[in-house]
Amino acid sequence: MKINPLGNTGIKVSRMCFGSLTIGPLQKNKTLSESREIIACALEQGVNFFDTADLYNNYDHLKQAIQMQKDVVIATKSYDYTATGVIKSLNRALTELDRDYVDLYLLHEQESQKTIEGHWEAIEELIKQKKMGKVRAIGISTHRIEGVYGANLFSELDIIHPLINLTGIGIEDGTAAEMVTAIHAAKKKGKGIYGMKPLGGGNLLSQKKASFDYILGLQDLDAIAIGVQSVDEVRYNVKKFNHESIPETLESAVSSAPKTLHISDWCSGCGACVKRCNQDALALVEGKARVDQNKCVLCCYCSSACQDFCIKVI
Repeated sequence: MKINPLGNTGIKVSRMCFGSLTIGPLQKNKTLSESREIIACALEQGVNFFDTADLYNNYDHLKQAIQMQKDVVIATKSYDYTATGVIKSLNRALTELDRDYVDLYLLHEQESQKTIEGHWEAIEELIKQKKMGKVRAIGISTHRIEGVYGANLFSELDIIHPLINLTGIGIEDGTAAEMVTAIHAAKKKGKGIYGMKPLGGGNLLSQKKASFDYILGLQDLDAIAIGVQSVDEVRYNVKKFNHESIPETLESAVSSAPKTLHISDWCSGCGACVKRCNQDALALVEGKARVDQNKCVLCCYCSSACQDFCIKVI
């Protein structure tokens, strides 16, 4: 697995970052034993970079990675905007990971320069924690091009974690090409950049080859976080990242693994996805979209109608 410097942070990471949301309680809800096997496979394959968040509630899973390999890089995120809030979230991460420091601490889903400025109290606290050695680098995650350009304005922010994929699904304010331009500008400023959602939250699985070719061709990305839920997926993704051929048995195992449509809790109940579904598999129930898995054919047409990018295939 290729190891890259993460911008100017001095931190070195595997180009494949283990996206841990999928194994946690919000999605596949793997047991600790199941996730340990998946994480162990990733470590054996040379992956040293793991992404999580306060929201994911899966620090106990990633604690296992640290136990197996001390020099792993852990990135976490929170929505905090006050000093008190960010200290509480950071202490939770340190306690549950059983570690003295977090490698990367990001403010989750920042939208623009104004949003970043509105969270400046939290950023100032993270700067203090960085000086104390409890955080090695700080930054933001974002689904917006404007968020990348906003982060570029602040030298205090070391890391940007932007959403980028072949079709641009999930980017809230423009196209994939426009996001790539923003990422390039950030790269020139020395920001550490690791992308997210290369398969569009599972919505681009029908375009898997093209999606991998696209994302791996973006040399401005120091790393790419990709969600995995099985040992087979780890091995498959590592081979893709290493530009190795995929054995037919592994291709079949990954392609035939059962998938379901997943609607995140932040669904606003706008109903756009219900109107888009041609299978009558979606309905609004108590103000939220709900899926009938028996009717869903995973065509993913509904996802393109969701402005909040809360529909995933897992």
